[in-house]
Amino acid sequence: MDNTIFSQRRKQIEQQHRELLQKNNEMLFSVNGIYNKWENPVITREHIPLTWRYDFNPVTNPFFMERISFNATLNSGAMKLGDKYILVVRTEGVDRKSFFAVAESPNGVDNFRFWERPIEMPQVPGNPDTNVYDMRLTKHDDGWIYGVFCSERKDPNAPKGDTSMAVAAAGIARTKDLKTWERLPDLISHAGQQRNVVLFPHFIDGKYAFYTRPQDGFIDTGSGGGIGWGLCDDICHAEVMDELIIDAKTYHTVYEVKNGQGPAPIRTSHGWLNLAHGVRNTAAGLRYVLYMFMSDLEKPWIVTHKPAGHFIAPYGAERVGDVSNVVFSNGWIADEDGRVFIYYASSDTRMHVATSTINQLVDYCMNTPQDGLYSFESVSRINKLIDNNLSVN
Repeated sequence: MDNTIFSQRRKQIEQQHRELLQKNNEMLFSVNGIYNKWENPVITREHIPLTWRYDFNPVTNPFFMERISFNATLNSGAMKLGDKYILVVRTEGVDRKSFFAVAESPNGVDNFRFWERPIEMPQVPGNPDTNVYDMRLTKHDDGWIYGVFCSERKDPNAPKGDTSMAVAAAGIARTKDLKTWERLPDLISHAGQQRNVVLFPHFIDGKYAFYTRPQDGFIDTGSGGGIGWGLCDDICHAEVMDELIIDAKTYHTVYEVKNGQGPAPIRTSHGWLNLAHGVRNTAAGLRYVLYMFMSDLEKPWIVTHKPAGHFIAPYGAERVGDVSNVVFSNGWIADEDGRVFIYYASSDTRMHVATSTINQLVDYCMNTPQDGLYSFESVSRINKLIDNNLSVN
């Protein structure tokens, strides 16, 4: 049997894959001075291992075709494990099913490589996930690493013939090494469906604390609308009885339609740094951006500083993808030297990184004016800055 096609294609594809994995990234100049974006996406669908995609047997795959294809790599949880920068990547196949896979880098900005196999997430007995995605990682005081993620299932109350209605719950799993996972029961919330839930890293009065995002339906927040805060006694049977909205969605802002916590917050001497996403409606559809706020060091449910507007938004090529005009983040890493690696996906398609420092982000949160909620207040802020600048020139 002539295997020329198989051999030629395999050689070329393997070479292209090696070059991609070894490609160096370049930091771009920062005009805003708050963070630096990096030139290349850090993980794309092309980074996915070839052994996940191709049958390497020339007898059963003589044309060296992809047997399992992938659509996107997005919305990744992040943490430092030893000296490696780790992303738990939402990896989506062309079958529309997402799963989690671990990728690591020696420096956090390039040379990311997936581990040998994706994560086999245990199922809730009798209630399997149809789809799982957007894991937030938290190293907790209790010694475990927790992954909290969205578990999507078909709505059992959907009308006959409706094949799109879904329900969302917060799935919870824990691990010591990101390889072996223990699945815990889903979070019980009495405030509606939950798609964006984050575990706070420390006990609060001996209880586990969660950032929540209660919503009336799978897509619409309805009467929910905002980043919530709730406590539970037992992570192995997590139930939040009461949820306090600590950062509400607000008319005519970048978080008008809905908002949700991104990754677990970063502790600083001035308070907790929080990264969140906000959504507004436009003539072109929903626009997702990232914004920041700070909360009190001792009472992290109290917001102390909140800069106006977005922190990172989709511009240029980042606006184009599977779901356009979107940036989303559920993972960042604060390094020992004060550097912060902010991992975000653009248009539900690929993963990027932006880097900053604790000092820069604290300065940004504490010294950027808040949203005055009216146009004339925006002009007042600008004129005040102009006056200040005239006084020092």
